[in-house]
Amino acid sequence: MKAPGGKSNRGLVARLLLMTAGSFAFGFALVPLYDVFCEVTGIGTRGQLSRASAPVDSAPDANRTVVVEFTASVPDGGRWEFAPVVASMEVQPGRLYEARYSARNLADRETTGQAVPSVTPLRASQYFRKTECFCFTPQQFARGEEREMLVRFIVDRELPPGIDRLTLSYAFYDVAKVVDGNG
Repeated sequence: MKAPGGKSNRGLVARLLLMTAGSFAFGFALVPLYDVFCEVTGIGTRGQLSRASAPVDSAPDANRTVVVEFTASVPDGGRWEFAPVVASMEVQPGRLYEARYSARNLADRETTGQAVPSVTPLRASQYFRKTECFCFTPQQFARGEEREMLVRFIVDRELPPGIDRLTLSYAFYDVAKVVDGNG
């Protein structure tokens, strides 16, 4: 049977089935592509996240202290106030610590923010493990809402001896601006 345009329905069905199969395959390909993207950008892989949530089985290094500095930015010009509650703290490698960041939605609407972390120096980032972090999920804020958000972390005992200072930075993005491409 021929369709009004002169093409057979079989050809159309075959192309639609091929397109459906291709879309399905693309969906499966997104998982490894996402892993590669996260590894390249330094956001973290699933392996790093599972290690981050694993309990520490070694005692803290009582003979060593490391200064952890906290910084924050709102790079997309979003309508946020975002800052660490404390600028720095001294920590012992192997011990669990908590830090807090304060965020306030200045927009005249409900909005969602997403924090993207980075640790410097870069070679030390593999030794900084977050066990709980507001950066793991998007944060929804009501209009004008302000809150403190928690990050729990451990500096690994295996941190090379020459590193005595780390900086934990968060860039806080308005999810709607990133999705819409307006950021």
